[in-house]
Amino acid sequence: MPKVLISDQMSPKAAEIFRARGIEVDEITGLSKDELIKIIGNYDGLAVRSATKATKDVIAAGSNLKVIGRAGIGVDNVDIPAASARGVVVMNTPFGNSITTAEHAIALMFALARQLPEADASTQAGKWEKNRFMGVELTGKTLGLIGAGNIGSIVADRALGLKMKVIAYDPFLTVERAEHIGIEKVTLDELLARADFITLHTPLTDSTRNILSAENLAKTRKGVRIINCARGGLIDEVALKAGLDSGHIGGAALDVFVEEPAKASPLFGTPNFVSTPHLGASTDEAQVNVAIQVAEQMSDFLLSGGVTNALNVPSLSAEEAPRLRPYMQLAERLGALVGQLVTDGIQAVTVEVEGAAAELNIKPITAAVLAGLMRTHSDTVNMVNAPYLARERDIEIAEVRHERETDYHTLVRVTVRTPDGERSVAGTLFGMTKPRLVEIFGIKVEADLAGRMLFIINEDKPGFIGRLGSALGEAQVNIGTFHLGRRDSGGEAVLLLSVDEAIPDPLLVALCRLPGVKTVKALTF
Repeated sequence: MPKVLISDQMSPKAAEIFRARGIEVDEITGLSKDELIKIIGNYDGLAVRSATKATKDVIAAGSNLKVIGRAGIGVDNVDIPAASARGVVVMNTPFGNSITTAEHAIALMFALARQLPEADASTQAGKWEKNRFMGVELTGKTLGLIGAGNIGSIVADRALGLKMKVIAYDPFLTVERAEHIGIEKVTLDELLARADFITLHTPLTDSTRNILSAENLAKTRKGVRIINCARGGLIDEVALKAGLDSGHIGGAALDVFVEEPAKASPLFGTPNFVSTPHLGASTDEAQVNVAIQVAEQMSDFLLSGGVTNALNVPSLSAEEAPRLRPYMQLAERLGALVGQLVTDGIQAVTVEVEGAAAELNIKPITAAVLAGLMRTHSDTVNMVNAPYLARERDIEIAEVRHERETDYHTLVRVTVRTPDGERSVAGTLFGMTKPRLVEIFGIKVEADLAGRMLFIINEDKPGFIGRLGSALGEAQVNIGTFHLGRRDSGGEAVLLLSVDEAIPDPLLVALCRLPGVKTVKALTF
C-alpha cells in the first residue's frame, strides 16, 4: 500500500481522499529539515504547501519517494532539478485557486480606483476627508493584461462584466483565442501605451523577470494603476516607487514581492500604494480546492500511473494511462534495445509514431523511450529523470507523427544518430496490448523483447545456424525462441534468440569467432 506524508497544514479533505483511495497517510506538520530527512524515506509521496522545503537533501533521503505534490501553484520550495535527477515527479495544482487569485486582482483594482485603504484609515482616524479621495470609474477604462492564461482570462471575463475594454500581451495567446474571450491581443509596447490599469498574470521566468522595468514603466501612460497578484520579481520595485513618487504612476497594488515575507520594502509608506501579504489564494474555497486536487493527482499517480499538472514529466491523465501503458512498455523496450546495441556516441534520438499511435499523447511515449535508452547508464532511471539525463549528455530529442498508411495498425520507431550514422528499430502492438519488435537496423524481424536474449549480425550463409546451435548446446545454454531476418539472400542477416541462462563472457567471445559473424551482443529486458 502506498504511503503519503502531508507535512503542511491543509484541508482535512486531502487526507480523507488519500484514505478513501486506499493510500496510507500521515499528517505531521511543523517538521524541521533534519526531522523531515529522518522520516521521508518511509513515504512514497510528500504533500506540501509552502512551509515545507523539499530541498536536495530531503529528496536524496527519500529512498522510496516517487511524487511531491504542491497544494498551490508556486513550487519555489521544491528543488525540481534534484527531484528530476532522482526520478521524483513534482506536481502542482494551478487551477484550484484561479478564481480566488483573479478575484483578489479585481479587488485590488477597485481599491486603487477608489483609494479605499487610505480612505478607510483617514475615516477611522476621525478626519472625514470627503473631498480628498476623488477616485475613478472602471467603466470604459482599458485594462491591460500581461499574461492571459487561466487566471488572466478569468480577470478578463470579470473586467468585461464591469464594461472595461481589455487588451492583452501574451506570446502564447492566439488571435482566435483572444477574439473568443472578447479581448484584443497587442504587443507589450502597445499595452503599456494604452492601458489605464495593468495587471500581471504570468509566471516568473528569465523572459518575464522585471517585465515592468524602469524602461517599460516609463512607457506607460500618465496615471496608470498597476496590480500584481502573480509573482514577485515581475516589477522593478525601486522603479515602481520612483514612478509613484513622481506622479507618473497613479497607483500600485502588490500582493507579491521580490523578497517574502516582505518585512521591509522601499514601497511601504508610499502614497497611492496598497499591499497585501500574498493573499491571492487565501480563501476557504481555494484551500479546499487545492487540497482536494493535490490528493486526487497524487493518488492517480501512485495507484494508476496517471500524471496531471506535473512540472518535470509529461502529463498523463488517469483515463489515458491504461491506453498508453502498452505503448510505453513497447517504447521502453525499443529504447532499451537501442541503448544496449548502440552503447556510446548517441547524438540524437527521434521517436516516430504511425497509425493508431499517431493519435495518442506522444510525450509519455518519448519519455519511455529515453528511460529504456538511458537505463544502460544507470539502474535508477525512470520516465522522470531520463529526459534530464539525456539533456545532460546534450542528446537532441525529436518527435514525429505520421498520418501515412503503414503495414501495421500501429507503429513506434526509434532512431538514434551517432558519429557512424543512424540506427533504427521499430515495434508494434499485437492485439493492441503485446509489444513486438518488427524491424531492427532496416531488417524485418519479428520478436518479443523479454528476458535474456542474444543478438547476432552475420553473413547469410548455409551452415551458420547449425554451428551456432552446436556452440550454445556445448555450453549448456538452452534456446527459448528463435527469430531470423535478412536484407536479401546471401547478404547481411539478423538473429534474435531468447535464452534461459545468462551468456558468459567466454561464450560471447567464442560466438564472435564463428565464421560469418559480424556482431554478437547479450541483451537483457
